[in-house]
Amino acid sequence: MAVLKKVYGTLTSPPTLRVLASLYEHDLDFEFIPIDIEAGEHKQEPFLSLNVFSLSLSLSYIIKYNFQSISFQDGDLTLFESRAIMRFIAFAYPKPGKEHIFKDPLTQGVVAAWIDVQDHQFNPPALKLINELIFKPKNGFTPDTTAVAEEEAKLAKVLDIYEERLGESEYLGGEKFTSADLTHLPNLYYLMQTPMNRVIESRPRVSAWCARIMARPAWSQVVEMVKNTKY
Repeated sequence: MAVLKKVYGTLTSPPTLRVLASLYEHDLDFEFIPIDIEAGEHKQEPFLSLNVFSLSLSLSYIIKYNFQSISFQDGDLTLFESRAIMRFIAFAYPKPGKEHIFKDPLTQGVVAAWIDVQDHQFNPPALKLINELIFKPKNGFTPDTTAVAEEEAKLAKVLDIYEERLGESEYLGGEKFTSADLTHLPNLYYLMQTPMNRVIESRPRVSAWCARIMARPAWSQVVEMVKNTKY
């Protein structure tokens, strides 16, 4: 009998959503254990033993820097970085017709490169925009319009590169959906709820790619979980 996977996280956290999307893509059964960050549960057991970097972090730090408020258990294995979890799931549980896994080193390298691009180039401005335009207003704060303009300009430059890349292949990693695309889903989901949707929709290839990956059944299941949660 397969060991039931466990996910500890919060449904407002892009890292949590990334892991859930990967689990659904691979048709894996799992138990979701919500962590109340505002109540400080990330500093308590059992989460503390699963994510040792959570001990000294304040709520404001977590919100500002999108701390990886996520832990994953699969039998004796415990992981706490969402992209590491995503990659583990993809290779440990390959599923025909689902997220495509390339066995040749060349294509693996391309996919890995675009995962890193998401982490280091796309993610920073996207998260800052999401914080300013979604989470600040929800918590009674006014967005910093100067910061929004600066981050929009940074995101636009990144998406110009994506537009060029998507002229070469249907997906970032090649002609099939991979973790390079999946890792973008949480931030795209939030950005499309803000005026920043114009930055995506004004680039035809990026817009089509965004619509294509957000329409995947696995992501629809994640969205249903989010919609059924108050935040």
